[in-house]
Amino acid sequence: MVPIETDSLDLDSSKKNHPLSGVECLTIKVGSALLVDPETGALRQQWLTDLAADIAVLKSKGMQILIVTSGAISLGRSILNLTNQTLPLPQIQAAASVGQVALSEAWRDALAPHNITTGQILLTPNITEERRSYINARATISTLLGLGAIPIINENDSVATSEIRYGDNDRLSARVASMIGADCLVLLSDVDGLYTARPESNIDAEHLPIVKNITPQIEAMAKGAASHLSRGGMTTKIDAAKIATQSGTSMIITNGTKSHPLTAIINGAKHTFFPAKRSPAAARKRWILGTLDVKGEIYIDAGASKALFSGKSLLPIGVTRVKGEFEHGDAVSIRGEQGNEIARGLAGMNKEEANLAKGKKSQTIIGMFGHMNRTELVHAYNLVLIATKE
Repeated sequence: MVPIETDSLDLDSSKKNHPLSGVECLTIKVGSALLVDPETGALRQQWLTDLAADIAVLKSKGMQILIVTSGAISLGRSILNLTNQTLPLPQIQAAASVGQVALSEAWRDALAPHNITTGQILLTPNITEERRSYINARATISTLLGLGAIPIINENDSVATSEIRYGDNDRLSARVASMIGADCLVLLSDVDGLYTARPESNIDAEHLPIVKNITPQIEAMAKGAASHLSRGGMTTKIDAAKIATQSGTSMIITNGTKSHPLTAIINGAKHTFFPAKRSPAAARKRWILGTLDVKGEIYIDAGASKALFSGKSLLPIGVTRVKGEFEHGDAVSIRGEQGNEIARGLAGMNKEEANLAKGKKSQTIIGMFGHMNRTELVHAYNLVLIATKE
């Protein structure tokens, strides 16, 4: 097959000082309403063709690319002529099943003229939340990339229920980018980044071109500046930024509604850039950090915070409060005196044990629980710092 001519595209990844310069591995998240016309349920074929041309140019320059895509349910609804606005779960799953075939074919057909091979991967939360499944999924994706293919990744809505779903592809894309160690994640949205307020209703809203740290103020802005195209709006995009940046992956939110959105980024289109932290976390800690299903919250005092920032484990003596329902090995959020999340880790005790042990010295805890030899609530090996200081 003869590749589509792309010489006319002004997409030069050798240019300096653009967000994709130096990126070797790129994850792109494509939302359903960008790919599928919300009114007709039909594929936005020309838009996809243009995006595929952008991707082909980047790939020709040596960049590895992963795509996390929505659209299966929307396409399946149209194919099955399911016109009701709200569908019961069995029909949603049926639509996803039919739509996944159409979605995979759409990406294959868009990239095939550029001699690019695609591979489909369907994920559910247990695959990235369970360590062994996480490693297997990462190996599959890495192998596809090594063979020159582009993985096309989506949540497996045909079997997932509301209790076992990611629920949005923003966080899924961040999870995937973190898993594979991508340099950058691009979220194609209907807005050109994060604003201090809703720009359509507040003339004083200011666009934020760069967000170096995700503070409570930034999270508050996200709640007031939701994107109407995604399930979670801007809030899930900020959640995605937390996962990505702490794992060593930078993130971009940009408007993807127009043609050639990757070209637009390189040529200076407005966007919000979330720089990655200086060094990627080790593989195990990257997995811990990206865990979406946080079961509990552990509140600690200033002394315990200081110990964590010096590289030590979390001991019960510094714990002031325990919330949630968690078992040994579940992910927990560790919060400081102001309530802000400073770390995340895997619990060495369940909720009942943690409540009994909190505030007590290690010598007192030894022997309290017959099955335990250690006294750490979260061991340093199973802990990842999120904040730089309390």
